[in-house]
Amino acid sequence: MSNGTSVKGGGTFRFGLLLLAFPLLLWLFLLVVLPHIDLFLVSMRERISYGKYEFSLINYIEFFSEPLYWNTYVRTAVMSIFATFLTLVIGFPVSYYIAKFMRGKGKNVLFLMCLIPFWVSELVRTFGWMILLRESGVVSNFLQWSGIADGPVEMLYNDATIMVGLVYTSMLFMIVPLVSVLDSLDDSLIEAGYDLGGNGFTVTRDIVIPHAMPGIASGCIVVFMLTLGNYLTPNLLGGKDSLWFTEQIYTQFITRFNWESGSAFGFLLLVLSSLIVWGGLKLSKQTLSETVG
Repeated sequence: MSNGTSVKGGGTFRFGLLLLAFPLLLWLFLLVVLPHIDLFLVSMRERISYGKYEFSLINYIEFFSEPLYWNTYVRTAVMSIFATFLTLVIGFPVSYYIAKFMRGKGKNVLFLMCLIPFWVSELVRTFGWMILLRESGVVSNFLQWSGIADGPVEMLYNDATIMVGLVYTSMLFMIVPLVSVLDSLDDSLIEAGYDLGGNGFTVTRDIVIPHAMPGIASGCIVVFMLTLGNYLTPNLLGGKDSLWFTEQIYTQFITRFNWESGSAFGFLLLVLSSLIVWGGLKLSKQTLSETVG
């Protein structure tokens, strides 16, 4: 009797769990899986005439045979990885300071200061950087006033400016997971490391970083995905010569109305991001479940 009751209870629990998960599964299927399947199917066809298509790999062949597309693809990947690295290098000390040195209201104030810039849209933040760095902007006027520069200084439309915008735009998404995981690090472990003869470098290398690795992996994944798929920041701060791959996708869809080629480019960007994230997880010896959890 008890066995039958337990089996029935287990079945009811699984059914209830499935009902709770059904909206999420439906959302993932309709808004993530299904659009990507359609994206792939559209990329595998060639327009013969109006309303007539046939199966073809011409869109992918065009991508690999055109140096501009391929070079932009690689450039976007390299700059996104570098932006993620810079965000980690800058964000880790900030996160460690917030998690381990600040207490009470001071900690909340610092965290709020990191959050405030994200109360406005990415477009507004990017325009703010343009006002600061343009030829007639705040920085240029200050350099002229202080005598450092003889004339107006144009700081926009170069790779360094793009990198500044990308790091600034993504910083919060690195700090939040790092602060969360560093908060859980027992201070006594750090003290024990120093008591056993360690210094700041060895304690950070052997205790802090291994403990923070899930947060590092999580932050890097989010920052990299956001940077790789960013459109506004590279194009506004880098100008028409920014050579960012999302601009190529936009051009195919909106300017040329070539949805087949745009779908191929979008699917290739998805493949690129998936491979780099997979490689990053392998290098950091993390699993996706550990990182997300």
